[in-house]
Amino acid sequence: MNHVRHASSDDHVIVENARGQSCIVIVCEHASSYIPEVYKNLGMRVADLLSHAAWDPGALDVARGISFRLDARLVASGVSRLVYDCNRPPSAMDAMPAQSETIKIPGNADLTADQRRERSDLYYTPFRDHLAKTISATAQPVVVTVHSFTPIYNGEARSVEIGILHDTDRRFADTMLALAHVHTLADVQRNAPYGPEHGVTHTLKEHAINAGHLNVMIEIRNDLIQTADQQNKMADTLSTWLSETLQKVTSAKDTQ
Repeated sequence: MNHVRHASSDDHVIVENARGQSCIVIVCEHASSYIPEVYKNLGMRVADLLSHAAWDPGALDVARGISFRLDARLVASGVSRLVYDCNRPPSAMDAMPAQSETIKIPGNADLTADQRRERSDLYYTPFRDHLAKTISATAQPVVVTVHSFTPIYNGEARSVEIGILHDTDRRFADTMLALAHVHTLADVQRNAPYGPEHGVTHTLKEHAINAGHLNVMIEIRNDLIQTADQQNKMADTLSTWLSETLQKVTSAKDTQ
């Protein structure tokens, strides 16, 4: 699904299953490759606009599958990460990157402070506010962000298939990793192919860690979720994995 546009009261924020009963809140910051016409495709080639540079292929469909299976609320961004990367604060230069891997983004080159502020106001602030509102409306929320990554980056193949990422709060991630062998035969690694040192845990810090909420970031290699069948199987796997993790973490907290 490439061009997600109008799914909530805000044109650029997707809020689904807003009355979901699960304490888990699913987040998908890089759900869409949609670039508003005003930006004229950021001066990029059509092929690059559909590449992993512009979005996380398959991530939204997996996120929706988890949301459906767990009856969890879902919040996602409806614009390309190249217009504004909603997993970055406005102060981060790569919130509006001028280059992604080997792909140059001419429309992001030499942005002025006013242009950066305008994009932050249009895309980041509504996303942040919708997500904050959704989390605040959820009792004892657990924030789970869903991403995908390319199998080959800068010419190097990646062996990791599922990454379980965390920042300073590793409670949920530790338990997921301990249960990995029960739920999947995939190559599962901690803080791979990215980690907090790459600035990828902004959503976790902004919306979960500072408030003490359980949280985890899931990265899936995108060749594993190309088809609807693959996406459904991954959603099945992650839903049961998340459910067991939540049960064990909650039980451990109750006995402390």
